[in-house]
Amino acid sequence: MKFAIPLSILPTNELLEITLQAEKCGFDSVATSDHLIHPKNFSVPYPYTEDGKVRWEEGTDWPDPINLFSYLAGATKKINFYTSVYILPARNPLRAAKEISTLANFSNGRFSLGIGMGWMPEEFQVGEQAFRMRGKRADEMIEVMKKLWSGDMHSFDGEFYNYEPLEMLPKPNHKIPILVGGFSKPAIRRAAQHDGWVSDLHSLEELKALIKKIKQERQEKNRTGEYKIIAFSCWDAFSADGFKKMQELGVTTITTYPWMLYGVMNEAPLQEKLDGLKRFSDEIINKF
Repeated sequence: MKFAIPLSILPTNELLEITLQAEKCGFDSVATSDHLIHPKNFSVPYPYTEDGKVRWEEGTDWPDPINLFSYLAGATKKINFYTSVYILPARNPLRAAKEISTLANFSNGRFSLGIGMGWMPEEFQVGEQAFRMRGKRADEMIEVMKKLWSGDMHSFDGEFYNYEPLEMLPKPNHKIPILVGGFSKPAIRRAAQHDGWVSDLHSLEELKALIKKIKQERQEKNRTGEYKIIAFSCWDAFSADGFKKMQELGVTTITTYPWMLYGVMNEAPLQEKLDGLKRFSDEIINKF
């Protein structure tokens, strides 16, 4: 079992110290989420809460994931990074491919790309990308980016993207795993086709049912080989025993704010979070 720390919704001036402490204490990864903007008024409800309200407040920092991880990669040696998740179809695929391949090189292969399809039309509008058909377009974007990451001279003629022969260098020096977030039917189908799945916040029973669906999809598509199941700590299994139950379900990485196990909230001073992180390492990670 591996453990990761989400950096989202934390003060940006704490992220380096938390990452350095996480690496020192044996955490496998740090993760971050992605939003280009926070509109004053949302045109659609947030799909991951019962009341439709987002889980963060206006004024929350949302550093760009690729820039943030490039900065952290330069200060670390072994900790890994993944997006949880990166709103792929809100971007131009060539620009995204260039930024991601650069990060993959500078981190020496320590980055995995976790993608989501997005839910906020405003984010697509200001990014000048179509909100409609974003899932189908994202599938083609992955084809484009993989060709670009080959480093070969090539052309592309697709439904959404077309270009004459070109190459993009430097190519990644390691394979970039593609993880897919979400729990809708299309998200589960897409996740089964790639290298891993990223959960939202779920109960243990909800997580069990979702993992079963992913495994069924992979069996039906004859998908074999290493597969990552990255899950946020279940709200009803936030304990050493709960983490063990998640491991038994097939979870390979648990993402959690470790200090919260000891009653320290994200608003607490940095040192309290660092102390909680160290305690989690001693009491939880060392047991796994």
